[in-house]
Amino acid sequence: MRLLSTTCGRDRGEIQGSKHMSVMMHFLFLLAAVLSCHGCPDKCLCFSQTVKCQNQDLDAIPHSLPANTKFLFVTGNNISHIGVDSFPTSLEMLTDLYLSGNQMETVDAMVFDNLPNLVRLDLSNNDIQTFSGRAFLLENKVQLLNLSRSFHNHSSMDVLQSVLQSGNLVQLTALDLSNNDLVILPDDIFTNLSSLVTLSLQNSSIISIQNGTLRAPPLLELDLRDNSLRDLTATSMEEFDLKPALLIRMSGNPWRCDCFIDDMLLWLKNSTQVVDVHNLTCSDPEALRRQALLQLDPARLKCLGDMEGVLETSYVFLGLVLALIGVIFLLVLYLNRKGIKRWIYNIRDACRDHMEGYHYRYEINSDPRLANLSINSDV
Repeated sequence: MRLLSTTCGRDRGEIQGSKHMSVMMHFLFLLAAVLSCHGCPDKCLCFSQTVKCQNQDLDAIPHSLPANTKFLFVTGNNISHIGVDSFPTSLEMLTDLYLSGNQMETVDAMVFDNLPNLVRLDLSNNDIQTFSGRAFLLENKVQLLNLSRSFHNHSSMDVLQSVLQSGNLVQLTALDLSNNDLVILPDDIFTNLSSLVTLSLQNSSIISIQNGTLRAPPLLELDLRDNSLRDLTATSMEEFDLKPALLIRMSGNPWRCDCFIDDMLLWLKNSTQVVDVHNLTCSDPEALRRQALLQLDPARLKCLGDMEGVLETSYVFLGLVLALIGVIFLLVLYLNRKGIKRWIYNIRDACRDHMEGYHYRYEINSDPRLANLSINSDV
C-alpha cells in the first residue's frame, strides 16, 4: 500500500509539472507573438516573422517594419515607385519580398541595399518602365526573380536588358519573364546569369530566338509555350543539344509545316529534351492544321503555297509594268500626233511616187512602139 501511494504521488507530481510546463510554453508562445507584432505598421498584419500589407491602397512601402521580418507581402496596392528610402532600416532577416500588383513603374538604384539576405523577389503584375541596373547589391543573394506581366511594351526591352546584364545577379537560379511583350530577345541578354537554371518565357510574343541567346546560362528548364514561334533555327537546336539535361516546353506555338521544317522534325524525333513534343501541332497550311508534328508525312511538306504566292505577286507586278509602258507609249503618240501624221503623209507620197514610176515603166515595156520610141529618144 505504501508503495502504491508513493507511486500515485509521483504520478500526480509529474502531471502537475507537465501542466505547468504546458502553461509556460503557451505563455512564451503568446509572448513571442506579441513581441513580433510590436511595431507592426498600420494597415498591416504581423504574425511571427511574416508581415502582410495587402490590398490597402498604400502608396509607399510601410516603414517601422519588425526587425525580425522574414516574409514581407506588400501586394495589390498603388505603389508606383520604390527607391532607396523605401527600406530605410536594415532588414537582415528578410528573405522573401512580394511586391506584385502595385502598378509599379520605377525601381530606383540601391533600393534593396538594406536587404542583404534577400533570396526571392516578386515584382510581377506591374508596369515597369524604369529599372536601375544598380537596384541590387553587388554581392546580393537573390536566387528567384519574378517579372511576369511587368513589361507591356517591347520598348521596355532595353530596361530589362540593363538589369539582367548588370552583373549583380550571379546567384540567380530562376527567372520568370512570362506574359510580357518581349517579341525578340537580344542575343546577349542572359550572358551574365551564370547560375540560371530555370527560365520561363511563356506567352511573351516571341517570334524567334536569336543565335547565341540561350548559349551562356546552364539551363535545366526552359518554357517557350504559347509564343509566336514558327520554326527553330539550326543554331538554336545545336545550342539545345549542348545542354543534354535541358527540358523544354514548346506547345502552343503556331508552327509552319512546310519544306523548311524538315530539320526541326528530325531533331524532335531524335531528341528527348522537348517534354511536350506530342502536343506540338501545325498552324498552317490549312490542309495540315492541328496535325501533330511527329505524325507528319515528309512527302506532304511542300512549299508550293509559298511559291504560288510568289508567282502570283510576280505576275501582278509584270502586269502593272506592262500597263505602265502602254500608257507611256500612248502618251508619246498623243503628244507627237502632228509629227506622226506628217511622217505618215510623207511615207504615203513617197510610196505613191515610187509606184507611179513602176507603173510608167510597165506601160512602156508592154507597148513595142513606145519601147522603140524610148530607145530612139535615148540615142
